Amino acid sequence: MSEEQRRQLQQQLWNIANTLRGKMGADEFRDYILGFIFYKYLSEKIQRFADAELAQENIKFAELNEATKTGQDYIEALEEAALDELGYFLKPSELFHAIAMKGSNQHDENNAGATHNFILGDLTKILKNIEQSTLGTNSADDFVNLFEDLDLTSSKLGNSEKEKNDLVARVLVHLDKIDFNLNDATADVLGDAYEYLIGEFASGAGKKAGEFYTPQPVSTLLAKLVTANNKNLKSVYDPTCGSGSLLLRVKREATTVDKIYGQELNRTTYNLARMNMILHDVHYADFDIKQEDTLERPQHRDLRFDAIVANPPFSAQWSASQLHMNDDRFSVYGKLAPSSKADMAFVQHMVYQLAEEGTMAVVLPHGVLFRGAAEGHIRQYLIEQLNCLDAVIGLPANIFFATSIPTCVLVFKKCRKNPDNILFIDASQQFEKVKTTNVIRPEHIQKIVDTYKARTDEEKYSQVASIESIKANDYNLNIPRYVDTFEAEDAIDLGAISAQLIELDKTSQATDATIATFCKELGIEPPFAVQGHSA
Repeated sequence: MSEEQRRQLQQQLWNIANTLRGKMGADEFRDYILGFIFYKYLSEKIQRFADAELAQENIKFAELNEATKTGQDYIEALEEAALDELGYFLKPSELFHAIAMKGSNQHDENNAGATHNFILGDLTKILKNIEQSTLGTNSADDFVNLFEDLDLTSSKLGNSEKEKNDLVARVLVHLDKIDFNLNDATADVLGDAYEYLIGEFASGAGKKAGEFYTPQPVSTLLAKLVTANNKNLKSVYDPTCGSGSLLLRVKREATTVDKIYGQELNRTTYNLARMNMILHDVHYADFDIKQEDTLERPQHRDLRFDAIVANPPFSAQWSASQLHMNDDRFSVYGKLAPSSKADMAFVQHMVYQLAEEGTMAVVLPHGVLFRGAAEGHIRQYLIEQLNCLDAVIGLPANIFFATSIPTCVLVFKKCRKNPDNILFIDASQQFEKVKTTNVIRPEHIQKIVDTYKARTDEEKYSQVASIESIKANDYNLNIPRYVDTFEAEDAIDLGAISAQLIELDKTSQATDATIATFCKELGIEPPFAVQGHSA
């Protein structure tokens, strides 16, 4: 598939979503359209798998008759194989195309049965059956309650059952006509389209988007940083994984990633992340995403990861309970991050989970660079005692959906090749203005990565600062202290300004004289005294 075809597919999907959602908010319709796309993907994948298994029998999966013993025997055998290989199962009558045909009030020639339009009940049962097919298998945790946000009884879909059914049927029929090109194993077409839709919905959702989506340029930058010196990763972890876009970007940038780990607090977003993994063809055994509060109840605390990436919620609240002083993640620092700003708590958590030879890159608000009190103490400990901060990178303002504030990327390594210094990069002016948003382009990303690898000084862009100089600055990491971006203003030509003022004065006097002449003709006193003129 060409880039143009890929772009057309993405636009086609977005048009369907935008046209059919009616009055429903973009962030609300997101769960339905993405869920249906995921169902279509599962359906087409099981059909391809089953057709391959039946190839020697010269039988098509969709043509199997579920009412006969022969058909049932085939289905039972295929179910066992599919659960082992794919982790789930769908019957021929449960395939996306079959239910779409039923919803459009058309016969599917390969699917016998009554023709009628009402499909909500059937669809609800099918989605539940997908989840239940995994019970007692190794994939159960990855599929449990996966479709719980597709509430087909919701009034958001319409006021009557007919309205709800008609909307759902229209969506399925439109999606059924689109070829996702799953036969091309080299092209992650549907995965790209899914990411595109997540991004578009994030754009429409505004501030709410900060909960689930990291803009692709930022994801790409973090992924390139953590894979800069190691592209064969045993594991990658995101403690606030949202829709999973960061994790998938690392997988794309790396040569190999054995296993993907993530944790997400929001239930809906957690479901979205699991769908996103499966839809990007990450095998159910190769990812482990949990739903819980990472700071309060970490689900992977006994593991250490080769790469960690994160875009935690900026300055979020957390408990800051004194009980955490008994937690190895925090206790060594002697102080906890304030309850009103969990930024440093996330950093502490991630440093704890980082493998000795691993790399970690996290996006944070600029405040973490210079705020004092407990945060200043933690920052000093990270630099002075652990010596694990490798680079500080300033990003442009207004690059996120959730906030317009400038942000930074902190890169951490426990075993640093340059323990005597920290690299500072000021990339805050490296962007392209697109409408109301600043966008980091590939060339901007590449310059940051190249500079990080080379650790070079560049005037007004980067500076390798010694630990001693940072200590002298009382561990304040504010980037302008290390990268001088001051631009001297052009010298003022006082002589030229004086000449301009003299000329203006002459012009003003001439104007006053003209007004005085008019006043004399009218027999009235001028409102001002005129130099060299007597009224």
